Amino acid sequence: MEERLLAARFRYINQQLYTSSSREAAQLFRDDPEAFQIYHRGFTQQVGRWPENPVQCIARALRRRPSSLVVADFGCGDCKLAKSIKNKVHCFDLVPLSPQVTVCDMAKVPLADESVDVAVFCLALMGTNLQEILEEANRVLKPGGTLMVAEVASRFEDMRAFMSAMAQLGFKSVSKELKGFSSLDDLLLVKGITTRILELNSQRMTCRRRPSSEEEARVSSGLQGDNKAPVPQAGAEEEAAAAVVWEPERAGSTGPGLEADGSGGHRAQELLSSTGCGEQEEDDEEEEEEGSCYSEEGEDGGNVYFYYTIGERWINYLQRTEDGGLLRHVRPKMKRKSENGLDGRTLSPGKKLRKGSEYSRTLGPCTPSPTTTFGDLRNAKAGPARRRRIPSVAPPPELQDWLRTFQRWSGPEKLLALDELIDRCEPSQIKYMMQVIEPQFQRDFISLLPKELALYVLSFLEPRDLLRAAQTCRYWRVLAEDNLLWREKCREEGIEEPLNLRKRRLLSPGFMYSPWKFAFMRQHKIDMNWRSGELRAPKVLKGHDDHVITCLQFCGNRIVSGSDDNTLKVWSAVTGECVQTLVGHTGGVWSSQMRDSVVISGSTDRTLKVWNADTGECMHTLYGHTSTVRCMHLHGNRVVSGSRDATLRLWDIETGQCLHVLMGHVAAVRCVQYDGHKVVSGAYDYTVKVWDPESESCTHTLQGHTNRVYSLQFDGTHIVSGSLDTSIRVWDVESGNCLHTLMGHQSLTSGMELRDNILVSGNADSTVKIWDIKTGQCLQTLQGPSKHQSAVTCLQFSSKFVVTSSDDGTVKLWDLKTGEFVRNLVALESGGSGGVVWRIRASNTKLVCAVGSRNGTEETKLLVLDFDVDLK
Repeated sequence: MEERLLAARFRYINQQLYTSSSREAAQLFRDDPEAFQIYHRGFTQQVGRWPENPVQCIARALRRRPSSLVVADFGCGDCKLAKSIKNKVHCFDLVPLSPQVTVCDMAKVPLADESVDVAVFCLALMGTNLQEILEEANRVLKPGGTLMVAEVASRFEDMRAFMSAMAQLGFKSVSKELKGFSSLDDLLLVKGITTRILELNSQRMTCRRRPSSEEEARVSSGLQGDNKAPVPQAGAEEEAAAAVVWEPERAGSTGPGLEADGSGGHRAQELLSSTGCGEQEEDDEEEEEEGSCYSEEGEDGGNVYFYYTIGERWINYLQRTEDGGLLRHVRPKMKRKSENGLDGRTLSPGKKLRKGSEYSRTLGPCTPSPTTTFGDLRNAKAGPARRRRIPSVAPPPELQDWLRTFQRWSGPEKLLALDELIDRCEPSQIKYMMQVIEPQFQRDFISLLPKELALYVLSFLEPRDLLRAAQTCRYWRVLAEDNLLWREKCREEGIEEPLNLRKRRLLSPGFMYSPWKFAFMRQHKIDMNWRSGELRAPKVLKGHDDHVITCLQFCGNRIVSGSDDNTLKVWSAVTGECVQTLVGHTGGVWSSQMRDSVVISGSTDRTLKVWNADTGECMHTLYGHTSTVRCMHLHGNRVVSGSRDATLRLWDIETGQCLHVLMGHVAAVRCVQYDGHKVVSGAYDYTVKVWDPESESCTHTLQGHTNRVYSLQFDGTHIVSGSLDTSIRVWDVESGNCLHTLMGHQSLTSGMELRDNILVSGNADSTVKIWDIKTGQCLQTLQGPSKHQSAVTCLQFSSKFVVTSSDDGTVKLWDLKTGEFVRNLVALESGGSGGVVWRIRASNTKLVCAVGSRNGTEETKLLVLDFDVDLK
């Protein structure tokens, strides 16, 4: 009873170790020191029943290597490995069973980096944080070091997935020893075994576990003999790690059947040597080509596994070598009856049975598994009501003889006959065969799966393929309308909101349509309108006479344009009407920002004004700068302004108060960015500065440009600056280091936009480039026969497109990923003779362009292009 209780507690502790982290396991044994003694005792008893302790295998392997190698034994137990080899061994475990043991968490051992040559885990890969433990082994191993793992196969649900994960952790598989196979599919783990071999193999034989001692005792003494070696038994947990031999099984030629025959060992020998996979041989010549399935012990003491035979010929077998478990392929020679051993199996020439040979306990009866014919599949699918497709005709008298002859042939001979038969068929007969065969291999696997799994499979389809799948049948259409499925597709495209339509034509009764699918389809149609839809006549917004439109804002359905005529105008993007004119500046407006109904403007009159766009009221006039307010950036209710007076000022737009003044530049501030925490500014003094506005201190001065800085982008981590020196520089905001210098443009970089580490830059050299700022690589250059013919004035990009404008009077659309020119969205008739597109602003469905000229060839105006779709 005491032993049973201890065994039960061992299993409980073992389960806890496998389902908790290494840190929790260490705490378990600290809280209950007796638990480790009980666990170690139970573990020792379990391993004692195995044919061989894996520690002994590892010790033998290490003894063949130089003794100068340093070893780290993770989960060493009683230090048996350290006592078995001459090497220096660092022993780690959760409890010290020996003075050599260092107590620690296996995920954090007290070793320096790259300090050991070999790391060993012998039945020690426990815990839920295996990745941390194996990463720790990788840390302490020297480059080129060895990781040795011995573990029960049942520890891993998927051996190949474990090997793949090991590769991702930095390990390369050198050798792999498989003690036994539980199914034919297990052979796929062995190098050289292909799915095709297993497909053929599964038609000829199946695998089963070696019989237990009790089962073998029931086999005829004439077949097995009296001096049969006992079979070592393993417990359920360690069974996969023991040296269990898996053997082929043939249905219909079992041991008990031979025993009933009562012919003794000679009869068994004769039967096995004269039959291969259940087919009767008719003469010695055929017998020489016959194959049989068996396992023998090789010359070097390693097990040799014959795993496959087909068509009366040996295809291959596997031999496990003595040194380290490497697997190699050997093609055996065929044996005749005279070479057979006493137990009926083929022996190597000149090899004799040895005392204590394990042939008898590794031999399993080999019989052919029942072959499923195509007719069986056809009958099973169609059922008893199956009807012949061929009209009733009297069968030829030779048909049955022909079929019997075909049935007697081997598999390869049947294939050869079919190949010859097909060559002699007419096209109509081949068509008939296709009509009969193809339906038998068609399966609606989606309908057979649980809905959750079916949706998971469909989630891997591209939206276009998903729409095609919906046309297959009604059930597929129901699945393809799943709202969560389309929500994920929408999120991949950056669509954040579903589309709920109150009225929708052609709705089937009782059919649930997905709002997320509607949103996806709407966006797809909008994208197609941008790419290839008919360009509808734009709305034309006139109001600044012949003055230059210097700044442009577009949000929702509100457009705000600023001009050197001292005014700003507020327009409706829907109707095209001018709803407000913001009058108050005494100089030209050169910068602006907008949030909801609040507009901020900067002017040559050295002031900023805060406006209510709904009423046209000026809520605040911000005084402080002593020269033109050339740039600004709004974040929340604060705006930072940069001026030609070389200073920056931080304002509260609700109170109109100047909160901070940032001084340090020695020339005009041309561009500014603000993320709510840091201010970044670029100036004509060739520098970029990073500021802490609360302390009014400059944290970094970024030096490197050799001419004026005209443009900036800042995403909170990276700063990108464009200069008249033709270069673009990428900086780290925390360290102030220059990460990349992007070279390729030939002139001033006048405009840039940064999103998700993708930078698009427009230059006065008439080109646009797309960069990856993480690598500094130029991904695309937007050029070619359709490129701009003059300086790029403005640009904007989305997840699919880049929109650019130029002094040549055009607005062009480009594909972001490929860099290919799509089409012209705007082409002024006066382009090339004075017509200019000064500014552009785009939303998902609309494009606003500020156009005009400086020589009177083009009237100043705003063009609003609409790419929306009507889903009513």
